[in-house]
Amino acid sequence: MNQCCRQCLEDSRILPFSRGVNLAGRELSTARNDLLDARLGFGNRRYKWATIQAYYAMFHAARALVYSRGYRERSHYCLGIALQELFVDEDLLEAQAVHDFLEAMGLREAADYRARFSRTGATTVMNYAEGFIGRASMMLSAAAPVD
Repeated sequence: MNQCCRQCLEDSRILPFSRGVNLAGRELSTARNDLLDARLGFGNRRYKWATIQAYYAMFHAARALVYSRGYRERSHYCLGIALQELFVDEDLLEAQAVHDFLEAMGLREAADYRARFSRTGATTVMNYAEGFIGRASMMLSAAAPVD
């Protein structure tokens, strides 16, 4: 376990969450809905909200993955750390996915807290979210038990 993950655990910003396994599907559904909302906002030239909603689409997809492993986050940053530790370091997810998540988080923070947003930024985050949700969906369906 890397030092950042250890620190997130020690600070209770990543916690064991046994119920998460049963909630992962709901989180993924929320991710898809947030991406739809981002697209609608984008179509209405609401680039700030499209950026924010597309990031939250990624956030909920990432949360679904982490839930599926029996953990939950109490920090957006530590959610990225958990993705790295539980999926990238285990060769289940490409490192680029975590990079995209963290970049999307930065664009969301710029839009939300500093009123810095653009059509290009919104497009970037929406593209990241679409790819990330697709990858998370595949991973979660592959991990689902077969009846």
